[in-house]
Amino acid sequence: MSDVTGGCRCGAIRYRSSEPPVVTRMCWCRDCQYWGSGSATVNVFFKTDTLTIEGERGRFESDADSGTPMFREFCPKCGTPVFTGAHSRPHLLGIRAGTLDEIGAYAPSSVIWTESAPEWAQHDPELPLSGRQPAPLA
Repeated sequence: MSDVTGGCRCGAIRYRSSEPPVVTRMCWCRDCQYWGSGSATVNVFFKTDTLTIEGERGRFESDADSGTPMFREFCPKCGTPVFTGAHSRPHLLGIRAGTLDEIGAYAPSSVIWTESAPEWAQHDPELPLSGRQPAPLA
């Protein structure tokens, strides 16, 4: 398989992974709803050591609903949310699926934080659902 590539809307941030993602999740936590403008986010998680990232990134740090200290990184030029990560899991980095060059390449394998989803949210009945935070990724 070829490298996985992507970047922000204006192209100031570009990334490449030499390996496919570990997992892809749709998240309805309240923080992701802010970053997703009211919708869930779809996060494609890669091993950090497989990634090459170019470009300046803005950063916002906060504690997630789970209590985990998190960071979100975005393009300071166009505002595109690009990365998400937890300080407790430095070996993994989440990339917003909408920034992938091949946007449909990695469908979510689960939906998390469904307890926080609005009443109108639709969940794929074929995917496992988790009301809150599942066990950390290995």
